[in-house]
Amino acid sequence: MRVRLDYTHPDGARRRTPPVLYAIPLAILLTITLIHIDAPANVHLGPFLIAAPAITASFASARGTAVIGVLAVISLIVIGILHGGLTTANHQAQLAALIIISALVTSFRYATDRHRRRLRQVRSVAVAAQEVLLRPIPDRIGPLRIASVYISAEEEAQIGGDLYAAVRVEDATRLIIGDVRGKGLPAVGDAAVLIGAFQGSAYRKLPLPGLGTHLGRAVRWNWQHAPGRGEDALESFVTAVVLDVYDDRHIIDMINCGHPPPLLLHRGELWPVGGADPAPPLGVGEPSDGDFKVETLSFEDNDFLVLYTDGVIEARNAEGTFYPLAERLASRDWRSPEELVYALHDDLLRYAGGKVNDDAAVVAIARCPAASA
Repeated sequence: MRVRLDYTHPDGARRRTPPVLYAIPLAILLTITLIHIDAPANVHLGPFLIAAPAITASFASARGTAVIGVLAVISLIVIGILHGGLTTANHQAQLAALIIISALVTSFRYATDRHRRRLRQVRSVAVAAQEVLLRPIPDRIGPLRIASVYISAEEEAQIGGDLYAAVRVEDATRLIIGDVRGKGLPAVGDAAVLIGAFQGSAYRKLPLPGLGTHLGRAVRWNWQHAPGRGEDALESFVTAVVLDVYDDRHIIDMINCGHPPPLLLHRGELWPVGGADPAPPLGVGEPSDGDFKVETLSFEDNDFLVLYTDGVIEARNAEGTFYPLAERLASRDWRSPEELVYALHDDLLRYAGGKVNDDAAVVAIARCPAASA
């Protein structure tokens, strides 16, 4: 299961206008027409009819705006016939002005609709591209139940510099969570390179230290050969945690590359793991297998392992206080990873006032008892 902050209805997406809204411009036309018919000859309310198509353009399509504009013109013709005749210079001027302004309002509405259609197409392509880069982790892999959440700090983006992925390796599930330094498209590109290197290495059956070396060299090569990176490449790095969760052994092997340590929930107790002797972040220096120390920890049935990026623990509330992730996780008994990430997603956004300043990702893993796996 996967949750995303900006999985909301985008501006410009196709919406059906509620018919009740058309009652507003129709009421304006009817009211002005009836009042004008009974008004003295020197009172001219016809110019106010333009309010009807102008208001309609704020919620309806160009076609709906045009229909209301035509009805406004018809109303003015009726007024002219019943209130002085259409041949007067005043009525003719009002009629010409109403036709011109209604046409302009309809044209602007049409141009806006066309722009939104194009924007919607661009967004759909962007969403598809981002889904390819950051594929959803399956809900079930072997004996594991997994749920993930990604909250992007960039408006209209679904991914940024944070990343996670999972692959199968022999008798284990291998997972990674990481955080690329920087923001924007360069960070997305770096995350894509790292995910590709991680997934592509699965068939090589590399041990975790060898995988750390492979990933470090992959990101360094990308930075050194990427066009336009310049001095920025010398300052780039990626923090990451890579781990193997075994199917038949209740243990986890883990390497930590300068990343916030995961949190383990075991029988109501919570503590950080995998951060005692972290390796340098990926991309810092020329890596070798000896840089990566494997830590082994127990992972029993119904335990929860929570992986996260620093965007979670560095989110602040209105008073500037950091988000208390450990306190939130220890505050209740979780029935499933899905429940955990849903609650954490909503709570984090409430705490941060609806928007985070940095990308935030969480992956929750639980081992199912053999009978229910």
